[in-house]
Amino acid sequence: MTVNLPNLTDIERTGLEYAKDITERVVATFVVTACGVGVAAGPADMFHASFWETMAAAGLAAAGSLIKGVLARPFGTKNSASFVRGA
Repeated sequence: MTVNLPNLTDIERTGLEYAKDITERVVATFVVTACGVGVAAGPADMFHASFWETMAAAGLAAAGSLIKGVLARPFGTKNSASFVRGA
């Protein structure tokens, strides 16, 4: 009786790809949110937000992106932080 286990390098590669994907998504969400809040509070004068309020809003958005990515892994492609299944 033989047991077919996945190759360790495949597991490492999948984990590394997932880590890169989720890191990119979280950092991009933080930067885009910080820029959006900064523009809305500054030149657009839609509301008033301090630097720390802007960073807190961006941090909350990035945390939401991280949580979504972690929750998506069991349901989507294993090396992606998306709910969409790969081909």
